[in-house]
Amino acid sequence: QVQLVESGGGLVQPGGSLTLSCAVSGTTISVLNIGWTRQAPGNRREIVAAISTGGHINYLESVEGRFTLSRDNAKNSIYLQMNDLKIEDTAVYYCTMWGAADYWGQGTQVTVSS
Repeated sequence: QVQLVESGGGLVQPGGSLTLSCAVSGTTISVLNIGWTRQAPGNRREIVAAISTGGHINYLESVEGRFTLSRDNAKNSIYLQMNDLKIEDTAVYYCTMWGAADYWGQGTQVTVSS
Protein backbone atom coordinates (compact mmCIF):
# COMPACT_ATOMS: atom_id res chain seq x y z
CA GLN A 1 0.00 0.00 0.00
CA VAL A 2 1.43 3.32 -1.07
CA GLN A 3 1.47 6.01 1.60
CA LEU A 4 2.70 9.59 1.50
CA VAL A 5 3.02 11.48 4.78
CA GLU A 6 3.67 15.21 4.74
CA SER A 7 4.96 17.33 7.58
CA GLY A 8 6.42 20.76 8.19
CA GLY A 9 3.54 23.12 7.51
CA GLY A 10 2.60 25.95 9.81
CA LEU A 11 2.05 29.66 10.25
CA VAL A 12 4.77 32.03 9.09
CA GLN A 13 5.05 35.74 8.43
CA PRO A 14 5.60 37.09 4.93
CA GLY A 15 9.25 36.76 4.01
CA GLY A 16 9.69 33.75 6.26
CA SER A 17 10.72 30.21 5.46
CA LEU A 18 9.38 26.70 5.92
CA THR A 19 10.55 23.27 4.86
CA LEU A 20 8.02 20.60 3.97
CA SER A 21 8.90 16.92 4.12
CA CYS A 22 7.23 13.91 2.54
CA ALA A 23 8.02 10.35 3.56
CA VAL A 24 6.90 7.70 1.11
CA SER A 25 6.29 4.02 1.80
CA GLY A 26 5.04 1.17 -0.34
CA THR A 27 6.98 2.17 -3.42
CA THR A 28 10.34 3.58 -4.48
CA ILE A 29 10.30 7.28 -5.32
CA SER A 30 13.23 7.08 -7.71
CA VAL A 31 11.10 5.28 -10.30
CA LEU A 32 8.24 7.79 -10.23
CA ASN A 33 7.63 11.43 -10.97
CA ILE A 34 7.03 13.10 -7.62
CA GLY A 35 6.55 16.58 -6.26
CA TRP A 36 4.29 19.04 -4.49
CA THR A 37 0.90 20.39 -5.39
CA ARG A 38 -1.15 22.96 -3.49
CA GLN A 39 -4.71 24.11 -3.26
CA ALA A 40 -5.99 27.33 -1.77
CA PRO A 41 -9.68 27.81 -0.89
CA GLY A 42 -11.69 28.46 -4.04
CA ASN A 43 -8.75 27.69 -6.30
CA ARG A 44 -7.81 24.74 -8.44
CA ARG A 45 -4.99 22.48 -7.32
CA GLU A 46 -1.74 23.48 -8.98
CA ILE A 47 1.63 21.83 -9.34
CA VAL A 48 4.21 23.75 -7.33
CA ALA A 49 7.28 21.69 -8.12
CA ALA A 50 7.95 18.26 -9.57
CA ILE A 51 10.97 16.08 -10.20
CA SER A 52 11.07 13.47 -12.93
CA THR A 53 12.63 10.04 -12.70
CA GLY A 54 15.57 11.50 -14.59
CA GLY A 55 16.05 14.21 -11.99
CA HIS A 56 14.69 17.15 -14.00
CA ILE A 57 12.86 19.65 -11.81
CA ASN A 58 10.12 22.03 -12.89
CA TYR A 59 8.69 24.84 -10.79
CA LEU A 60 5.54 26.90 -10.89
CA GLU A 61 6.61 30.26 -12.28
CA SER A 62 5.45 32.16 -9.20
CA VAL A 63 7.72 30.14 -6.88
CA GLU A 64 10.78 29.96 -9.13
CA GLY A 65 13.82 31.18 -7.24
CA ARG A 66 12.08 30.98 -3.84
CA PHE A 67 11.24 27.28 -3.51
CA THR A 68 13.64 24.35 -3.85
CA LEU A 69 12.56 20.76 -4.33
CA SER A 70 14.93 17.98 -3.36
CA ARG A 71 14.79 14.21 -3.29
CA ASP A 72 16.59 11.77 -0.99
CA ASN A 73 16.33 8.32 -2.53
CA ALA A 74 18.03 6.68 0.46
CA LYS A 75 15.30 8.01 2.76
CA ASN A 76 12.57 7.61 0.13
CA SER A 77 11.59 11.18 0.85
CA ILE A 78 11.26 14.55 -0.82
CA TYR A 79 11.46 18.03 0.58
CA LEU A 80 10.33 21.52 -0.35
CA GLN A 81 12.38 24.39 1.00
CA MET A 82 10.24 27.51 0.81
CA ASN A 83 11.89 30.90 1.26
CA ASP A 84 10.57 34.45 1.02
CA LEU A 85 7.04 33.19 1.52
CA LYS A 86 4.21 35.39 0.32
CA ILE A 87 0.59 35.63 1.44
CA GLU A 88 -0.45 34.07 -1.87
CA ASP A 89 1.52 30.93 -0.99
CA THR A 90 -1.10 30.13 1.64
CA ALA A 91 -2.62 26.75 0.77
CA VAL A 92 -2.76 23.10 1.68
CA TYR A 93 0.33 21.46 0.23
CA TYR A 94 0.19 17.86 -0.95
CA CYS A 95 2.99 15.47 -1.70
CA THR A 96 1.99 13.91 -5.02
CA MET A 97 3.23 11.06 -7.20
CA TRP A 98 2.32 10.56 -10.82
CA GLY A 99 2.51 7.23 -12.61
CA ALA A 100 0.22 4.42 -13.65
CA ALA A 101 -1.85 5.73 -10.75
CA ASP A 102 -1.64 9.04 -8.93
CA TYR A 103 -1.09 9.22 -5.19
CA TRP A 104 -1.10 12.05 -2.69
CA GLY A 105 -0.91 12.50 1.05
CA GLN A 106 -3.29 14.07 3.53
CA GLY A 107 -1.80 17.51 3.01
CA THR A 108 -0.16 20.03 5.29
CA GLN A 109 -1.44 23.57 5.83
CA VAL A 110 0.87 26.47 5.07
CA THR A 111 -0.42 29.86 6.20
CA VAL A 112 1.49 33.03 5.43
CA SER A 113 0.11 35.95 7.40
CA SER A 114 1.29 38.97 9.31
